[in-house]
Amino acid sequence: MNTGIILQARIGSSRLPGKVLKSIGRKLMLEHIIYRLSFLQHSSQLILATSTLPGDDVLAYFCQSHSVNCFRGSELDVLDRYYRCAQQYKFDHVIRLTSDNPFVDIEELDRLIDLHYKSDADYSHSFNALPAGSGAVIFTFETLKQSYADGIKPNHREHVNEYIQENPELFHIETLQVIPSKNRKDIRLTVDTERDYQKACFIVEHSKSDYITTEEAIDLCSIFEGFKQTGIVSN
Repeated sequence: MNTGIILQARIGSSRLPGKVLKSIGRKLMLEHIIYRLSFLQHSSQLILATSTLPGDDVLAYFCQSHSVNCFRGSELDVLDRYYRCAQQYKFDHVIRLTSDNPFVDIEELDRLIDLHYKSDADYSHSFNALPAGSGAVIFTFETLKQSYADGIKPNHREHVNEYIQENPELFHIETLQVIPSKNRKDIRLTVDTERDYQKACFIVEHSKSDYITTEEAIDLCSIFEGFKQTGIVSN
């Protein structure tokens, strides 16, 4: 069984350009993700999937310097990028991660993979359980192949899992359950805006260790929001 982690990344971002290579503490955002993935117990191969645009050459150079495999494909047809990447590396299962989530929960990712394998699911996710930016999805190559063939709407091509989400009756879908202290869908740990970036920097600066648990990130997020309301943390 060949399982791959496809980490989608690009430099272009309408709200926060270049965010994937911005520094959060002593590490770049992508470095935080790679570091956290080093704690994953399940065997998997990491591929950074970016576009063929010249502006994304810097991500190919990043991969070379960090010994990470790089796949380059369509900028806007992300589903095509994923399908061709998974096809090239002959993945049986694909874990989807995005490069603006520096606090992905690795413990829960291992549990998600266990759930996916044991239930023989087509698609498994933890998005409904964890803070935004901490969860992940895993799906079979056959599910990706069906999405690629039948997902013809623009949103299906831009977002890899939306054909599956819009057609749940076609797939065996599993949802991971997590402990109450992590079940905080109201918390955002993804980095999409300048405020999100400030929050990520605050969390890293005030954490007690290099590997930040989801519970600690939630606590620090709440402290950050309190400081923002009182004006202690400036814009």
